[in-house]
Amino acid sequence: MKAFISTVFLVFIIGTIGALNTESYQFINHLVNLTSAGAPEVFEDGVLWTTPALYKRVGIAFAHEGFAKVYWFKKLITPDDSLNPQEREIKGSGILFFTYTVPKGLTSLEYRLIIDGLWTSDPSNPNKRVTEAGIIVSIAPLPTIKDELVTMQESSNGIAFSYKGQAGQSVYVAGSFNNWDPFMYELKENSPGSYGLTLYLPKGVYYYIFFVQGKRVIDYNNLPQLYRDGLSVNQLEVK
Repeated sequence: MKAFISTVFLVFIIGTIGALNTESYQFINHLVNLTSAGAPEVFEDGVLWTTPALYKRVGIAFAHEGFAKVYWFKKLITPDDSLNPQEREIKGSGILFFTYTVPKGLTSLEYRLIIDGLWTSDPSNPNKRVTEAGIIVSIAPLPTIKDELVTMQESSNGIAFSYKGQAGQSVYVAGSFNNWDPFMYELKENSPGSYGLTLYLPKGVYYYIFFVQGKRVIDYNNLPQLYRDGLSVNQLEVK
């Protein structure tokens, strides 16, 4: 019930953040169950920062962007569970948060915070380094992507799905185009660890997921993720 009440308010607040899909049930449940701010943490394909709401305004800027762009934290909104259902109100919690999807190819995510107008390293993150200019920057954890998934866009031959991972695996693709049947479309292993399948799909918007050795795997090269019935999927549009 707590997550349900908070959903509308969370979606409204975080809808403009350029990060991982923050409207998922998993993400919302994770946020509303936070009891305190802490060090940055990996959440799915992105990173989540939290700070105490005792600060009036908190921003973050990244080294790979030359610290030129500032992203501002939002206040976490949660229900007041101390009230009965008739009196329950929605109010701000004691936490500010920000989410960010790490750009592909980055091997390190360095950043600085702006807390109430002052540039500083992240006081909740012990992982830091001093630059040649003598500036202390904080270092955030990075999501781990073990396999590489690639979805080719529409061509004269259709839509080409390809997967790169370990050799000798069973790899399937399923989606709204085949009623989510996990065994209908198997990718052929053309070379060790390299799998491929081309499908012809009529014009329209489709949702899909990979099944590798029976485990659901999203396409990390086609973000953001979407969520249907609480499960991660990817979107594909055939024009």
